[in-house]
Amino acid sequence: MAPTLLPGDWLLVRHGARVRPGAVVLARFRGRPDLLVIKRAVAESEGGWLLASDNARQGSDSRQYGVADVLATVVRVWPRGGLPGRSGGRWRSALRRCWGQVPRRLEPS
Repeated sequence: MAPTLLPGDWLLVRHGARVRPGAVVLARFRGRPDLLVIKRAVAESEGGWLLASDNARQGSDSRQYGVADVLATVVRVWPRGGLPGRSGGRWRSALRRCWGQVPRRLEPS
């Protein structure tokens, strides 16, 4: 999804959120169910969505794999610097409740 998203960016997704054309989504292509992707929703089709890559020259999208099922909508992006307040506070507590632990990257050094 470069240049919109870069490796190391953190994403907050909302499961069950309404998908609109132009939204960035987390999805699985029906023709490639082992592949979890983040793409831009283009249009509804056959009970799913057609997805496009922001980098058409290098990315793969619905042109190669067909219709996708959207699992969640991206609602917030934090650039590579990480989550705000990552050294403590509410983020660590929330992550511990969700995952049972805090990912190593978020633990203070």
